[in-house]
Amino acid sequence: MTLPNLDMDALRTLIAADRLGSLNRAADRIGRSQSAVSQQMRKLEAQIGQPLFRRQGRGLVPTEAGELMLSYARRILELNDEAVGAIRGAAIEGAVRFGLPGDFAESWLPVALGQFKRTHPGVRVDIVVDGNGALLDRLDGGELDIVLAMGRGHRTDAEHLVTLPMAWIGPPGVDVRPRAGVPLDLALYKPPCLFRKAGTDALDKAGIPWRLAYTTGSLQSLWAGIAGGLGMTARTMVGVPPTLRQLGERDGLPPLPSVDVCLHASEGDAPAALVSLRRVVVDTLTANLAGAHQVSGRHAA
Repeated sequence: MTLPNLDMDALRTLIAADRLGSLNRAADRIGRSQSAVSQQMRKLEAQIGQPLFRRQGRGLVPTEAGELMLSYARRILELNDEAVGAIRGAAIEGAVRFGLPGDFAESWLPVALGQFKRTHPGVRVDIVVDGNGALLDRLDGGELDIVLAMGRGHRTDAEHLVTLPMAWIGPPGVDVRPRAGVPLDLALYKPPCLFRKAGTDALDKAGIPWRLAYTTGSLQSLWAGIAGGLGMTARTMVGVPPTLRQLGERDGLPPLPSVDVCLHASEGDAPAALVSLRRVVVDTLTANLAGAHQVSGRHAA
């Protein structure tokens, strides 16, 4: 049985449609008619024998087969672009301005970024560490090329990578269970902060009183405040110091929502340097968060 050859242009259209959540917007982005884009998707679906998208509200989301196809499409296109560049003798060069929150900057991602710089000497990587909202504002202002952030923010083209559970985090050896008439001491990151809002909303919904005992704009300072017994916080377990402990419903605390980790890129075609850096970021997340998430190509909800 002869397997079909997948069309590179159709794969690029598939990725654009997933990122933008619409065939119409994908057609506008790549400069093709809607009918041509629809025909490309129908041909791909016929080749793999499965629908790639399903309707959700006014937009499109990938099916299970579509998510798998998106994963392969990115790898195929990256190898295609790498091969063409290598054969043409064009080493990857350029500059990438990359923003990420402290959760990842203080854990395992800097090691991967350092390795990227060593293996891509022609690429200058400028790294900015800040809060999620500030990073997205800088991306919108043209100060950054790509941002790894918790949540989608106000952007409709966020590329969902992983979903992580939030957790209550507190000091070791301290009884933090709520007591009648005694507000819980919270240690929180300064606003705007989605973790701050998620934690206080959960306590309010559960009818548990709280007070802001410690606030800071530094993640290291936040961990230090919690370790000192000044309060507890709500966050993911990424980058949490081993001296702190995870709390939960067994401690009388309400459940917390999950949070999407997304890549946000500037408008326009991605240069080879940015494509290569993106691959390193995704691979590093996959390797270090195995079992705690599902890697995906869908949009953040």
